Amino acid sequence: MTMAMRGMGNMGNMQGMMKQMKKLQTEMTAAQDELNQTEFSATSASDMVTVTFTGDHRLKDIAIKPEAIDPDDPDMLQDLIIEAVNAGLKAVDDATQAKMGKYTRGL
Repeated sequence: MTMAMRGMGNMGNMQGMMKQMKKLQTEMTAAQDELNQTEFSATSASDMVTVTFTGDHRLKDIAIKPEAIDPDDPDMLQDLIIEAVNAGLKAVDDATQAKMGKYTRGL
């Protein structure tokens, strides 16, 4: 086999790899788009505060039950909001890892 022929084989392998990379990139983009449009809800203790996030970590909604609003104890409401927000963000992160982890393993 001449050098020119060996070089042609490498070009074919390179084109195949590029094709695979393009396919992988398309799949990753579609998976991320799907995640971004998914909504994730989480609540605080006793369901006093409920938050909803989109898959791209944007807070879409927050619902606070009236009984959670105590003018004499604003710290309680703050704690409930923090608890719900952290649970919502964790749900987004867990779903992202589950869906996107197959693409990022080994990188």
